[in-house]
Amino acid sequence: MSNQETSLHPRRNLGNRYRSNALKFLRLAESDESHFVENMNWSEQNARQALLHDYTDSRNWLCLVDLKLKLNDESGLHAVIKDLFSVLGRDPEQISQLDRINFLSHGKELVNAALLKDPLEPQEWWDLVVSLKPKDAVSDFVSRCQRLDFRDQRANIIFSRRLDILSHQGFEEEFLNVAHHLLAHRPQNHELWLQIGRSHERRKEFDQAWLCYDHVQQLRPHIGVRDEFLMRLTSEMDGLGKKSWTAPTVEDREAFLQKMEKLTSRLRKPFSQPQETQQDEESTVSNDKQRLMELMTNSNYEEAFFYARRLVSQGEDWASEYLSDIQSKLG
Repeated sequence: MSNQETSLHPRRNLGNRYRSNALKFLRLAESDESHFVENMNWSEQNARQALLHDYTDSRNWLCLVDLKLKLNDESGLHAVIKDLFSVLGRDPEQISQLDRINFLSHGKELVNAALLKDPLEPQEWWDLVVSLKPKDAVSDFVSRCQRLDFRDQRANIIFSRRLDILSHQGFEEEFLNVAHHLLAHRPQNHELWLQIGRSHERRKEFDQAWLCYDHVQQLRPHIGVRDEFLMRLTSEMDGLGKKSWTAPTVEDREAFLQKMEKLTSRLRKPFSQPQETQQDEESTVSNDKQRLMELMTNSNYEEAFFYARRLVSQGEDWASEYLSDIQSKLG
């Protein structure tokens, strides 16, 4: 199991317990018509709790789907399937299917097909990749990820775990390609930033590694990965008698954040750029604030995050308050 997830990792034991309770109340409902509604309500509540605690177990999704079918709840079934597709990255091809389906007749078939093609468990997913032509399957995966929406925190975690496997299986370039796409949707995923930093460090790309570690430490100041990296690097350089390494400049950091900002911008709806008619410092600050506020008003929090980080790295202390607000919006 990857150590990428900390407090966000699904609690499997509780998920299994709640699913067992859901099935128990379902059996009671089927055997006692006089308390059918009451037992079905308890069954559904427990099924929802099972998903809340472990959304990576397909049995929990299928349990709730079965309950919705027994209740003849088409709108509820629609909501469950839509939520599943959000966890799977909101694939436009999948979402388009929801407009033309009879959920009571074909909903479970659609769920089974989605889970079979795209297993939630990372190891099951990798086993599926291996059963095909791995290089082709990984290439298809990378291409598919370019059109997915990973703003759902659960989707970001599931696909981050898949990327962890890719990295360990030697698909380093593919890992880096998709990882930046995930981070453009959820820039506060410090675990994935840490993975990318380690990947760059293994490749001896020290400037890129430092920028990633610096980003992690900005997000989680108590995690001193940037300082630890500098100590490792300094020790290595001293041992080899080489010239000491120097951290990237402010301009390098700005370019790094601007690259992520542009990637995020391509994934979101465009907004009207404020026209800069004055070149003095006061006007520039005003324009920066205006752009940040417009990004936030349009809920473009991911792009606003990188823009605010870039301003802070340039010494614009006033942007720190905006950055904190943006991080709270991202969750």
